[in-house]
Amino acid sequence: MRNELLERFDELGNRTAVIHGETSYSYADLADRVRELGKELEAQQVRPHDAVVLNGDFTFTSIAALFALYLNRNIIVPVVSLTEATLATVSDSCAPQYVLKSADKVTIEKLDGTAEASDAYAGLVSEGASGLVLLSSGSTGAPKAILHNFDSLVGEKLGKKARVGGKPSKVLMFLLFDHIGGINSLLGVLRLGGTAVLPRRRTPEEICALIEEHRIRLLPTSPTFLNLILIAGFHEQHDLSCLRLITYGTEPMPEELLKRVNAAFPRARLLQTFGTSETGISTTTSESSKSTFFKIEDGNVQYRVVDGELQLKSTTQFLGYLNYPSDSLTEDGWFRTGDLVEENGDGYLKIKGRAKEIINVGGEKVLPLELESLLMASPLIADCTVYGKPNAITGQSVCADIVPDGEMTRAQLRRHVTDFLTDKVDPFKIPTKVNLVDAANVSERFKKKRISV
Repeated sequence: MRNELLERFDELGNRTAVIHGETSYSYADLADRVRELGKELEAQQVRPHDAVVLNGDFTFTSIAALFALYLNRNIIVPVVSLTEATLATVSDSCAPQYVLKSADKVTIEKLDGTAEASDAYAGLVSEGASGLVLLSSGSTGAPKAILHNFDSLVGEKLGKKARVGGKPSKVLMFLLFDHIGGINSLLGVLRLGGTAVLPRRRTPEEICALIEEHRIRLLPTSPTFLNLILIAGFHEQHDLSCLRLITYGTEPMPEELLKRVNAAFPRARLLQTFGTSETGISTTTSESSKSTFFKIEDGNVQYRVVDGELQLKSTTQFLGYLNYPSDSLTEDGWFRTGDLVEENGDGYLKIKGRAKEIINVGGEKVLPLELESLLMASPLIADCTVYGKPNAITGQSVCADIVPDGEMTRAQLRRHVTDFLTDKVDPFKIPTKVNLVDAANVSERFKKKRISV
């Protein structure tokens, strides 16, 4: 696949590969830039299997740098926001030799005092393969450094040469450059000879403006971001009728939010995607646009449900963690996702929540997603986040941060939440603390942050 990559870009020639702001770049431009950066890597004496931190979000240059490092067989560590804490984690776990910053002008900085390459790379070296290290969100501690064989990921996507014809499809690169979904979206676009539209900022207003301007047909995003669009009404301020497919993932979709999204985008099909940083993105089908049930239909992925938890095994499975024990793998090599699921008779799965987010109230279990979906059915609630807090008597208590739809006092909101949930759930599930907030607490990847202790 490595030898065919630039040939493929050359074949696509003047077809538009990337649009960033007012500038368009062809596949020929991309091939030329990859070759230029390859020469620069050689001039800087960046050797095969050196670990290189690739600092930057989606730009034409960062995309070219990714493939130049791939062709050079490097261990690539993409990082959008390179803080001191992140660099410390990367330095300790990945032993990088260089930092490549992909701003308007590429800079390659050799790091002083770096250790020799980790023994974890030995397999990649013997195979002559490139590596990819993805950092987890780090919501429960230091980010995990997840090592992949990048040749396997590229081969799985680009090795299946798609028939390219007609007008190129445009896909908005909503997911971040250092996220498995972002890498997957990029490879998917290039496989089809499509066009990657890169946002300058991932705000609801900018994303909707880009959809309207470029007549985007496919939007990969998250449930939280879709709700931010609806709350602000940007779907009504922009013509988004061009959208034909909205794929959502990275977190579960509340059923009531799915109803709102269907109503706001009646011409678009909704598809729930599923994947993990450890096993890659699986091919899925939704039971329907109105259903939160989905099926994994991917020849490269096996799944099973053990004690309610979804476990996966894939051909693009990670090689291990560089800074954590791989105890998320079973003895027979299945990855424990931590996602609790329900399976119906037709083989469709429904995500009920994360095992680590379960709230334990005196021995009774509460799933935040269940309450969030119920609360979203209220016309007085625009958004909500449910989580657990320590309680001296019950162990934990249920708390809810609520974004009201309209003017309400905290006392009015708390009374409404209690009245609305009474007779719908068991009493122990009703939040004992309700906070009125202006916006939900979300991560840079537009996933809700639940404070569950």
